[in-house]
Amino acid sequence: MEIPFIKMHGLGNNYIFIDTFKFNLEEDMLPALARKVSDPHTGIGSDGLILIHPSDQAEVGMRIFNKDGSEGRNCGNGLRCVAKYAYEYGLVNQTSFKIEAKSGVVEASVSVEDKQVTDITIDMGKPKLERSLIPMAGPKADQVVAEQFEVSHHPLELTAVSMGNPHAVFFVEDIQTAPVHELGPIITDDQRFPEGVNVEFVEVVSEQEVHFRVWERGSGITQACGTGACAAGVAAVLNGYARKNSEILVHLSGGDLIIRWDEEDRVWMTGPAAIIAEGTYHY
Repeated sequence: MEIPFIKMHGLGNNYIFIDTFKFNLEEDMLPALARKVSDPHTGIGSDGLILIHPSDQAEVGMRIFNKDGSEGRNCGNGLRCVAKYAYEYGLVNQTSFKIEAKSGVVEASVSVEDKQVTDITIDMGKPKLERSLIPMAGPKADQVVAEQFEVSHHPLELTAVSMGNPHAVFFVEDIQTAPVHELGPIITDDQRFPEGVNVEFVEVVSEQEVHFRVWERGSGITQACGTGACAAGVAAVLNGYARKNSEILVHLSGGDLIIRWDEEDRVWMTGPAAIIAEGTYHY
């Protein structure tokens, strides 16, 4: 089978995109296909597979499959890439439109110069903060803010946020020594998170600026995580490091995002997306 694809990235968080408006795939092949295309040695190499598909609820829809074949609920970098693709490849003809993900429908708006999308702003919706909605084991009504969390004899303070997918945020003094490699794979599968969790380490520079590193559920270390950056911004406000309705510049390994948690509790993410290559994958 010859499958047309496009490879895109948001700040280095890269995916193989397949436009199912034009090319249909069987449901039962998707997990294996995601694993195969993601392999850098025998496939194309990526952090996963994203399908761009027709939607009854929005102008365009997307489904995310991690490199291990598991299906994700949301992906901020993926959303920006889909928005860029949808506009530049004619799936939409307006600069503001809706995208459906498994976690729900979001609003996207694109900035355009010479018919090319430069920046994308996504209304990521309201964060879920109750423990049961993360989901995380423990008292159902509680928020998890600076909660003592020990793992592998490391005492940490956890703030948990769901942006349609679960995030465990830990503030550290120095991002360069953050135990991403050591603790990321342990925390992501910790039994206190029944659906697993994305793991973020964040160093606060000021009220308007943080450094960020991530271990993504199902993918491992990636250059960027859009929903994780949103969770980090929310966590910074909850812990008194930042102010609500103010922009926070989040420095990720692959580049920068601007995050704002507004007075109506909606989280806004602004950043770029880029096309890497187009081609045919021989499956």
